[in-house]
Amino acid sequence: MHVNRRACLLGGASLLAASVTPATAQTPTPSFHRTKHGAFEIISVFDGYMDVAAAGAAANKTDTEVDATLLAAGLPKSRILQPINVTFVRTTSDLIAIDVGAGPNFLDGLGKLGDSMSAAGLDPKAVTKVLFTHGHPDHLWGAIDEFDDSIRFPNAQYMMAAVELDLWLSPDAATKLPTDRANFVPGARRNLTALKDKLSTFKPGQDVAPGIRAIDTAGHTQGHTSFEIAGPEPLIILGDALIHPVISFAHSDWRPAADHEPDRAATMRKALLDRLATDRARILGYHLIRPGLGRVERKDAGYRFIAEAS
Repeated sequence: MHVNRRACLLGGASLLAASVTPATAQTPTPSFHRTKHGAFEIISVFDGYMDVAAAGAAANKTDTEVDATLLAAGLPKSRILQPINVTFVRTTSDLIAIDVGAGPNFLDGLGKLGDSMSAAGLDPKAVTKVLFTHGHPDHLWGAIDEFDDSIRFPNAQYMMAAVELDLWLSPDAATKLPTDRANFVPGARRNLTALKDKLSTFKPGQDVAPGIRAIDTAGHTQGHTSFEIAGPEPLIILGDALIHPVISFAHSDWRPAADHEPDRAATMRKALLDRLATDRARILGYHLIRPGLGRVERKDAGYRFIAEAS
């Protein structure tokens, strides 16, 4: 799959301009964005765009239904350009990465994390901890250099939910994924095996670092985890709990093709959206409009994403 750089930039601008509420449109796509949240600095760092079929956003709906929803929101039909927003959390003593991007060899248009980190003044050697939301390629495969097997963040300790790690290392892992995603397993195992001496596990509800708590948002994968950052209001780093700025919010019962457990994921999204709207929490979504920050509001029978102006 080839992604033209100019098309990526223009597509990104279109996504920003088409936010459910007005947000600051920026062209070209900024490589990083900083914000404060309580005692923490939050840095959203760009790893590239994934050019994916719009039909994958709702495997239980027709292409016509999906396209109509996108067009009504002012978005292009048929294809979706999903940004990858890797989150870094700076504390008084740590620099923590939440997921590591895709690396350069998963899809064209990805693998920009290193350059974006440099632009943001982030040294890979300064990262002290990496928290994984789940083991899909665009979240995990950036951990290891494909050519020399070096670890991207050599001084970090790595953490993944115990259920998620067990999934990817189980001998029958491929049977627990959607059929067309079974080829994700070898790459996940390669990266996790390379990290094994630095890798530990956690359970939902556990504090994985001071002021950062793991939240169970399983369904997209069996151990999918989001992370709550302490502050004057909650900030939830979503991973793939909500993946599209329109569909995930307005139609939480639509089943993305990448969900391992579609019914469980739909139930999770409904409960999560209700909590986010009730708590007026800030969110940062891995695939939401750059830089991924915003809030959730109730609208009609569903919800809508309110992008945070940057």
